[in-house]
Amino acid sequence: MSADVAASLSVLAMVVVVSEVTRRLLIGARADTGLAAYLGELVSTFQLCCCTHELKLLSDAGGIEPQLALTLTYLAAVIHGLTFRGAIGNPSGVLVHAYHARFPAGCALRRIACQFGAAGAARGAVRLVWGIGLSELHVRHRLLGFHCSSPVRAPLTKAAGVELVCAFAVQTVITCTQRLEEKFRVHAVAAAITTMVYAGGSVTGAVLNPAVAFSTQFLCTGPSFLENCLIYWLSPVLGMLSSVLLSDKVSAVLWRTSSSPRLPLSSKKAA
Repeated sequence: MSADVAASLSVLAMVVVVSEVTRRLLIGARADTGLAAYLGELVSTFQLCCCTHELKLLSDAGGIEPQLALTLTYLAAVIHGLTFRGAIGNPSGVLVHAYHARFPAGCALRRIACQFGAAGAARGAVRLVWGIGLSELHVRHRLLGFHCSSPVRAPLTKAAGVELVCAFAVQTVITCTQRLEEKFRVHAVAAAITTMVYAGGSVTGAVLNPAVAFSTQFLCTGPSFLENCLIYWLSPVLGMLSSVLLSDKVSAVLWRTSSSPRLPLSSKKAA
């Protein structure tokens, strides 16, 4: 294992441990108030964005093998799923919950605001960590002024379509695994995310999360702000909501089919 990879893994572990301790302390102290859910969103989205920043740097500039990058993506997704404790960490997911009336509109907006606030804080926090120079990779990145390039390698319509389809696929897996035990479900969702990163990563990075995209992509050279909004904000939202609408439609059809009255066998023979 190279020194750059070891340093990045140390940063990832530090982020997860610090976030978990903070989450337990803050949520435990505010368990009897309405702030616990919003604090959970803040800390969990911060954790998600910081880890994505480090993985993106390691993948883009660290020269690691694609297989290792995908393995780290899968492991990170599993860890996030096991530690979020009810937090969503994705504005698209909040909108899905609001659509199903699990959140009132005000609660959904406040959760999304927390997620974007945490995304902005994560962007500043990782630069402070990189500025310490824990590895040669961090030092080089600091000397380049923390410059990054957009992963978008396709025309606008194709890039938007890739994010939409990838978000649709992941949300479909999330919906279909709702009844699984959490310890099994996180692996299914992590596998879906990793598959989408493999399929669409070379086109857009397969970010699938508007808050993470705001933190990791919007300051990179490449598409304009409006193009980023279309690719990384609108497309994932449309993809996830399309999956939910289709799932609801299919469920309704199956329910009507299974609950439709059936004639007794004797009646059928008589007919």
